[in-house]
Amino acid sequence: MLDLTRSVRLCINDGPAPASGEPADNTFAAFPSARGLARFYELQVRCRGDVNAATGYFLNIKGIDRAVRSVALPMIARACRERPGMDASLVLGEFLGPLNDALKGAVAGVRWCVTPYYSIEMSPTHTDRALLRQQFEFAASHRLHCAHLSDAENRAMFGKCNHPGGHGHNYRVEPCVETPIGPEGAAFALADLERLTARTIIDRFDHKHLNEDEPKFDTGRGGVNPSVENIAKVCFELLRPEIGKVCPDAALRSVTVWETEKTWCTYPAA
Repeated sequence: MLDLTRSVRLCINDGPAPASGEPADNTFAAFPSARGLARFYELQVRCRGDVNAATGYFLNIKGIDRAVRSVALPMIARACRERPGMDASLVLGEFLGPLNDALKGAVAGVRWCVTPYYSIEMSPTHTDRALLRQQFEFAASHRLHCAHLSDAENRAMFGKCNHPGGHGHNYRVEPCVETPIGPEGAAFALADLERLTARTIIDRFDHKHLNEDEPKFDTGRGGVNPSVENIAKVCFELLRPEIGKVCPDAALRSVTVWETEKTWCTYPAA
C-alpha cells in the first residue's frame, strides 16, 4: 500500500470569463486561472491504495484533478460568495466527504493551502479534527561550537559555521497543531497560533545572537548547540505548553524550522 499525493491549484474568480480561444489550462500555476482579483488556492490530495500490477498505476492523477475541480471547486466558490467569513476548516469538512466519494474512498487526507503559508489538513475519517499549520520568520545569528572539541576539531566539524563572530539566518518556523473542529470552526484558531508563536518564539529569538542572548542555546549555562535540529526541538518545547493553556483539547504535533531554503528539520519526527 502507498500514498499518492496530487497538488491541484485553482483560482476562484469574480472577474470575466476567459475570452474565446484564450488558453485556460495552465494547471501548474492554476486552472481555472486568475481573472480579476482572484482567490488562489492549492489542494494537496493524498490518496492511499495499492498499485495495479498491469498498469503500474494506483490512481490516475487526471481523475484526482477532475474530482477536485468538479466537487471541491464549486463548494469553495459558493462559500467565498455566500459565506466569506466562514472558517476554512468547515468548508474543507463539507467537501471532503463528497471528494472522497468521487475518488471511490481512496482519499487519506487533504491539505488545503489557504495561503502559501497557512494550511488546514483533514482526513475523511476524522472530520472533527484538523491539522493547522502557519509559517513565521525570525532573523538571528548563531555560532556552532562544542567546548569539548579543539579549535581545529570545531573548524573541521562546522566549517564556516564555527566563525568566532557567528553568522546569521532568516529562520522560518512552521508549527503544526491538531485542533478539534466545532460548529464555528477550529477550536484553536489561526489567531491563537499567531499570538502564541509571536510571544513564545518570535519575540524571544528575533534579532538575537542565540548563543549569547538565549540561555537555552548557551552551552556554558546548560544550553544546547543552536543547530537547526536543536532549534526545532527548543521551539517545540516552548510552544507546546502554551497551546495547552489556551485549548486543552488541542495539541502541538510538530515544529519545522528552515535554516535555509535547502535545509530544514521537523521535531518530533512523524
